[in-house]
Amino acid sequence: MYRQGDVLLVPIAAGEVPVTAVPAPRDRSGRMILARGEATGHAHVIVGPDTLLLADRDDIDRLFVKVVSRARVVHEEHGTIAIPAGSYRIVRQREYVPGSWRPVAD
Repeated sequence: MYRQGDVLLVPIAAGEVPVTAVPAPRDRSGRMILARGEATGHAHVIVGPDTLLLADRDDIDRLFVKVVSRARVVHEEHGTIAIPAGSYRIVRQREYVPGSWRPVAD
């Protein structure tokens, strides 16, 4: 597993990526954003020459990454993390608030 701040990349088998997964939308500058910080506006971004960020068409907040050779997760306030080839499920850290859960503000 790989963690950067409130974002966790969990290795999965390629077959665990849902068949309903489609390429996730990129931001205006073409970045593949795993999570955007609510407090600072900074973003956890994955970059790589043959990296694909996917979102489940039935639940756009369920993200997956396919890395063919290599990738990096970058953020303005965290150290860069090297990600080897493989498939990953993206998990956002959550916190409990009375009656529900919410993503942790980074």
